[in-house]
Amino acid sequence: MRILLLTHYWAPETGAPQNRWQWLARGLVERGHELAVLTPAPHYPAGALLDSSPRFAPGAITRDESGAMIHRTAFRPYGVGIGGRGADQALAAVDGARLALARFGGRHRPDVVIGSVPGLPTLPAALAVGGALRRPVVAELRDAWPDILDSSHHWAGPSGGAGATGGADGDPRGVGAWAPRSLRHGAALVPPLVTVLERRADAVVATTESFAQALRERGMKRVKVIRNSAAPSDWVLPAPPPRRDGDDGRPELRVVYLGTVGRSQGLAAAVEAAVLAERRGARLRLRIVGEGARAAHIRATAERLGAPVEMLPLVAPEAVAEHYAWADTVLVSLQDWPAMSMTVPSKLYEALATGRHISGAVDGEAADIIRSASAGLVVPPQDPGALAAAWADLAADRSGLTASAGRQWLSRHARRRDQVTRYEELLNEVTHG
Repeated sequence: MRILLLTHYWAPETGAPQNRWQWLARGLVERGHELAVLTPAPHYPAGALLDSSPRFAPGAITRDESGAMIHRTAFRPYGVGIGGRGADQALAAVDGARLALARFGGRHRPDVVIGSVPGLPTLPAALAVGGALRRPVVAELRDAWPDILDSSHHWAGPSGGAGATGGADGDPRGVGAWAPRSLRHGAALVPPLVTVLERRADAVVATTESFAQALRERGMKRVKVIRNSAAPSDWVLPAPPPRRDGDDGRPELRVVYLGTVGRSQGLAAAVEAAVLAERRGARLRLRIVGEGARAAHIRATAERLGAPVEMLPLVAPEAVAEHYAWADTVLVSLQDWPAMSMTVPSKLYEALATGRHISGAVDGEAADIIRSASAGLVVPPQDPGALAAAWADLAADRSGLTASAGRQWLSRHARRRDQVTRYEELLNEVTHG
């Protein structure tokens, strides 16, 4: 089968979308399928070109280590604002559609086209390419689109976790801050438009059961869940010791967060929780490893509150294990926006694979997974008091840091080879009617 994938994110960038498609691509290629990928020159997360090598330049064609053939499109540099990122995604999508029509017509036509979202402009671009080439289109929705747009007013202002010590997790340069009133009213038309586009696809891929059910209730008949995943074999970690002592001799709890430091993670609440846990007498250290649109804000909040928090930059994949080994518990955090209840962060799968205890400040399906896997504790999202109380209890009694059954849950519900099989089955269904 010849597969054409349009996506805004690809290696050597690092992140959840890039990691997901590396193992999916490798699995599909190993099974004999041809995969061509239209994706921008690598520029995430900073918005500037990561590598000036000619093999990454717009228009370049190379085969990467996954076995896929990568066709690089143009991109638009951007800063921290939402508007610049949207313009970048739109430009890359348009250029991807142009390259697709120029390079994949005639005898080179694919059997199926996949559009992976976000970025959101990739969806209409994939539909246009599929229509022009007369090929079925699969829309892959890695987040709850368009439901997440219903929370866009939070992107520009205070969000959960402000509590007693303050700390909004919004972006003053977000949509709500710069958009004129007429444009904000027009934005209300975007969610129904996205739903119309999703219905035009021959199939839709969701990453969670809860969002898949929501899509079916909107009349989408062919919806398949292809979960994110992680390989337990990649993580061989020593068990956390029965006691860790801080510099003052008190037992210490070590908490790590690894991943995107963006709007939807709501990490200001975790910073506040660390402060509140110390006020309860706990000795605690919170390590945040990653980059994103809210990194500077979270760092400033931690400094202002005098929080026991250290911020470290994004690390290479091979260096991630040492941070998990350092930690007693892994923080998985989301905002309390309605769409987040249908979201399972990709980092949750990685945390399950490590076997480490998980501190889940999440709701909905993510919370259900942590509970069903007996993988740790769950508190309501954006509730610093509840998270602080849970951490203080763990610091006082480390018997709660029991071995997680996360690896067994992954083996039963989200093995990578099983997810590749599910994708392969879906692609066969749409190509054969």
